Amino acid sequence: MSTLNALTVAVEVASRKRDEARRLLQDAQGAQQAAQDQLDQLQGYARETEGRWGMRADAAVQPEVMFHHYQFMDRLGHAAGLQTTVVGEHASRVQDATRNLLDAELRLASLRKVVEKRQQDHQRQQMRREQKQTDERASMQVRNAINGPHGQEY
Repeated sequence: MSTLNALTVAVEVASRKRDEARRLLQDAQGAQQAAQDQLDQLQGYARETEGRWGMRADAAVQPEVMFHHYQFMDRLGHAAGLQTTVVGEHASRVQDATRNLLDAELRLASLRKVVEKRQQDHQRQQMRREQKQTDERASMQVRNAINGPHGQEY
């Protein structure tokens, strides 16, 4: 019975680890979504800025202004590239956290299965003991009935 108690403790520990893995996955997914939102914002701003310049294509613009515009768009593109890398890193963390959660859930399920089997084995042993005691009592009653109340044969 002590092994069953030890297994029950192991199930509780595995449950806590699974819950922690689930929390870490949710955190990683939230961070990935925030990074993706920031990337989307950068890309949207770049499209918006490019759109504003496109409407003024026939307007006369000084070369210095065009130079600064292209320089700004290059920096914005560079920032979007860096953010794309960050999103990829977060995606990798989400994959790792998902794998860790799956491992924790499998471990917990395995431990629960072992506990269930041990409980069933224990119940079977208990039923056998009870059946043996019942058989022994019945045997004694039959013996008493045959031998008489004082253990004498007729």
